[in-house]
Amino acid sequence: FDPGNTGYISTGKFRNLLESHSSKLDPHKREVLLALADSHADGQICYQDFVNLMSNKRSNSFRQAILQGNRRLCSKALLEEKGLNLSQRLIRHVAYETLPREIDRKWYYDSYTCCPPPWFMITVAFFLYNGVSLDQFVLQVTHPRYLKNSLVYHPQLRAQAWRYLTYIFMHAGIEHLGLNVVLQLLVGVPLEMVHGATRIGLVYVAGVVAGSLAVSVADMTAPVVGSSGGVYALVSAHLANIVMNWSGMKCQFKLLRMAVALICMSMEFGRAVWLRFHPSAYPPCPHPSFVAHLGGVAVGITLGVVVLRNYEQRLQDQSLWWIFVAMYTIFVLFAIFWNIFAYTLLDLKLPPPP
Repeated sequence: FDPGNTGYISTGKFRNLLESHSSKLDPHKREVLLALADSHADGQICYQDFVNLMSNKRSNSFRQAILQGNRRLCSKALLEEKGLNLSQRLIRHVAYETLPREIDRKWYYDSYTCCPPPWFMITVAFFLYNGVSLDQFVLQVTHPRYLKNSLVYHPQLRAQAWRYLTYIFMHAGIEHLGLNVVLQLLVGVPLEMVHGATRIGLVYVAGVVAGSLAVSVADMTAPVVGSSGGVYALVSAHLANIVMNWSGMKCQFKLLRMAVALICMSMEFGRAVWLRFHPSAYPPCPHPSFVAHLGGVAVGITLGVVVLRNYEQRLQDQSLWWIFVAMYTIFVLFAIFWNIFAYTLLDLKLPPPP
């Protein structure tokens, strides 16, 4: 079919191949291949695009060819398919929860194997639960031994770099932990099933680090606890992706569910603000800061949105990705220098070390 070894064959030959081997192809992939054939006005198909499709690797040029095609997929939508077992219905539900394009939903449905499972979100949630180590479960921040934990970020101990990350394993109480774990499992697990542990873990950890650094810059005398930075990064990225692709998102009751998510986030943020300014049980050290929530939201609507909008696409090919990575890097470097020099120059009166 390509005697000149050009890497291209005609669309006519390509369609003949599809028709002669249609019984051996998955129907969803056959539809994508037909869309690929119809999208090339020059009458040629690139062999590498075909290889990318069959090996479950999609390039930007391939996706653009699909989206710019002249033919709409004519078969029934994935949502209308009957006779699916429980696991297939779960995968289909996750696809409609997170992906705005039918072509991406079918692609995900075909290629998802549950290997590996969404281990990152579940593992982190497990360790968050095991961080409840005190006898007092509600408003743990009033416990005299609370800040003595080596995981909590404390401004006097900011040179211990691990605290900028490990503070997520301690919470202000079971009421704080419970809402964060629920949001993390309900939003984080489906996102990890679609986008993978690497990408979702990257957004989560970036939100966690941005949250503690934001506190060290904007609320310099306060400690930090809780996984809200990472959780808010994921939830805000997901909500922003739904808003930006409103017409394409087919999840049920999306307006109601967005309202519930925003109410839950607002309640948790309001609780954090109230606790921050509530008189401390052990002055002069204040209660934990709420600024980490804002740091997580900032990561979610920047890095997080780019990750969620580019399903199965290489992030390094996205110019917007590099812009946000540069912004995040500048912020991290600024915060590091701020922590080294600003505390001394401003002559702050910090609370004593625990």
